[in-house]
Amino acid sequence: MTQDYDLVIIGGGTGGYVAAIRASQLGLKTAIVEHGLLGGTCLHRGCIPSKALLRSAEVFRQTKEADQFGITTADPKVDFLKVQERKQTIVNTLHQGVQGLMKKGKIDVFEGYGRILGPSIFSPTAGTVSVEMNNGEENEMLIPKNVLIATGSKPKSLPGLQIDGQYVVTSDEALLMEELPASILIVGGGVIGIEWASMLADFGVQVTIIEFMDRILPTEDKEVSKEMKRLLKKKGISIHTNAKLLPDTLTINNGVEVQVDQNGKSETYQADKMLVSVGRSPNSRSIGLDNTDIQTNEHGCIQTNDVYQTKESHIYAIGDVIGGLQLAHVASHEGVIAVEHIAGEDPVKMNEINVPTCIYSNPEAASIGLTEEQAIEQGYEIKTGKMSFKAIGKALVYGETDGFVKIIANKQTDDLLGIHMVGPHVTDLISEAGIAKVLDATPWEIGESIHPHPTLSEAIGEAALAVDEKQIHG
Repeated sequence: MTQDYDLVIIGGGTGGYVAAIRASQLGLKTAIVEHGLLGGTCLHRGCIPSKALLRSAEVFRQTKEADQFGITTADPKVDFLKVQERKQTIVNTLHQGVQGLMKKGKIDVFEGYGRILGPSIFSPTAGTVSVEMNNGEENEMLIPKNVLIATGSKPKSLPGLQIDGQYVVTSDEALLMEELPASILIVGGGVIGIEWASMLADFGVQVTIIEFMDRILPTEDKEVSKEMKRLLKKKGISIHTNAKLLPDTLTINNGVEVQVDQNGKSETYQADKMLVSVGRSPNSRSIGLDNTDIQTNEHGCIQTNDVYQTKESHIYAIGDVIGGLQLAHVASHEGVIAVEHIAGEDPVKMNEINVPTCIYSNPEAASIGLTEEQAIEQGYEIKTGKMSFKAIGKALVYGETDGFVKIIANKQTDDLLGIHMVGPHVTDLISEAGIAKVLDATPWEIGESIHPHPTLSEAIGEAALAVDEKQIHG
């Protein structure tokens, strides 16, 4: 059976379904092809379920610390099955919401595996999508004017290190754990590794981090990385940097044992489980790219221009499958830009320097723009302002005073170059920084904006004033 569409989207994750909604708004007859569940990795195996677990871990930690607020509690316990049930309820609720949005937008959803065909009897150009239906029925042939590839990514492993799903796991399998391990070895100190380390430590798990680079969170500002390391170690997390895991030394016997080369010295580590969090690989194989002129890089990421067109001008690609910033909000934004271009509009291009990034550990971290190191490397003469949460009344009320807000500005023009935060609720506070960056605000303008008292946002205003040494409470 063949069906004609203005747009067929391969992949129903955050980027794909948001693009479909925008396409529907613009009057395009649209279909989504999704082999799994609408919402993709973010909703089912990433952003949402992991944050639900992090919230439960936060509540458990706060309950144990309730005495400092004058609240006496009995010895709290973790019922991890109930934690998982709550997580799944949240995921199911949001999944139903996405399904409702597809119906509202009159977007056809094909549950199956989509592959792009080359020129054929269906179309003189590459782009017909053959859908191998999950229900075993005959393949559907979708003939679109345009195709949008939004197939996302999957967790990477290390060469020679096998993921068995029980003792050696990625975040996908970890999200399905029915009980907490007593100890865990986390390979990788990037965003995913740090979030899991924080969460599991708050649940009472003994956590060890093995990071190949010279610091955890190597893409963050060095001061943020340093503060995060200090506070995670304060939780009891063991952190080892400049450390290379040796996969061929791994043995499994009711737990894992493996050797790690750290500064030329071999050390042996043991734990109940190993979580491998060393990045993600694009889902670009077996989707029919070889039937097209679409180009990929050495990592398998699809190459696009600034409106997300591939080498085949009627085939677009967005999200993790094109590399870049592998974030759900980036995929959504890319999807909107691509669809608006398909519809003949002139969308504003995305500038990655204006994209906020968030780490939902305890403490949280968030940033936008250049780090201090990057600004200096790019030749800027800089000035910085910094404000500790220790000086912020609302942080004292919350009982969370660790961390700071740091602002980096161009000394010659006063333009904002970067804003970096670590501390309580900074993943919410970063939105103010995002607006300031997009509007090309100066620290003076941020400082002149009246921040209500008492709020955590006062730290941003004080850090902005501190750029010119005008802070009040620092």
